[in-house]
Amino acid sequence: MEVKMNKNQIKNLTPGLLLSLGVAVLSKILAIFIPKLGATTIAILLGIILGNTIFRQKELDAGTKFSESKLLEVSVVLLGATVSFQTIAQMGPKALIYILLLMASTISFIAWLGRKIGFNKQMSLMMAGGCGVCGSSAIASIAPTINADDEEKGQVITLVNLLGTVMMLTLPFLAKLLFPDQIMAQSALLGGTLQSVGQVVAGASFLGESVIQMSMLFKIMRIIMLTVVVLVMGRLVKNENNVETQSINGNKKKLIPWYVLGFLLVCTLNSLLPLPEFLASSAKFISGWFETIALAAIGLRLDLQKFIKEGPKFLIYGLTSGAFQTVMSLILIYLLIK
Repeated sequence: MEVKMNKNQIKNLTPGLLLSLGVAVLSKILAIFIPKLGATTIAILLGIILGNTIFRQKELDAGTKFSESKLLEVSVVLLGATVSFQTIAQMGPKALIYILLLMASTISFIAWLGRKIGFNKQMSLMMAGGCGVCGSSAIASIAPTINADDEEKGQVITLVNLLGTVMMLTLPFLAKLLFPDQIMAQSALLGGTLQSVGQVVAGASFLGESVIQMSMLFKIMRIIMLTVVVLVMGRLVKNENNVETQSINGNKKKLIPWYVLGFLLVCTLNSLLPLPEFLASSAKFISGWFETIALAAIGLRLDLQKFIKEGPKFLIYGLTSGAFQTVMSLILIYLLIK
């Protein structure tokens, strides 16, 4: 992670960072009166409202982008202090089988559906990877290996982010309805389907701290598979089109996000040598604040008008993809998890 910044960069980051912090503080206050909704969910909803009405200035972009990416990444690393390999082991082999089957079916169907609807191969593969693995991070990793252009990448990122937001706000209620008091099943649904780390955390916040932790473990298993997905998609496009693609081998280290490695490192340390209570509680406190600030920034950066302009074809693609992923997840949960 790049952390070196000069004075001009800090100056550019300040407005958006302060706005994200302000929305987070307001969300924490509102959460006192609406505890069931939670600060994280309030933050992203409030961010969407404010970001599409009052705060549309370009000067805010640098700071909100920093808040969305870097703070959330640090939050995920610190979240590792709250779990251990003993917790992961409790999930059992069925959890891994669930993730592998869900990812394979989701990616295959969404890639096929995109071509049927009329999208090109590049957009279909990016959509499949974004939904199946980890949202924008997966799309950004897949794009150069399949020769996708920036406009295509931007359109798919917008679609995946909006779909993820809709699913983030609906799946927690579906999980509570179908799997009351079943933490494993609820976590499998959210961690196995929601696109980004932030959406997993925000959606799980509806259901409690235990679901947040368990959902993250399901999500981490998906993210770890990013390297495999990128390699397969790059090879698929190269073989089918017989064109030269960018070398993947030189970039393998970048395919697994640093924060995933950090999460696993902290989790390992906590497993081998349990952290003192004050360190664990401090990590949880800081992680919670960074998470809320990041989710506020995600909401502030979501441009609804830009997406709506792209037409109904995107809407059909997004809703059908989300519906398939949800239904397939429920089938596998009933077969393997519940």
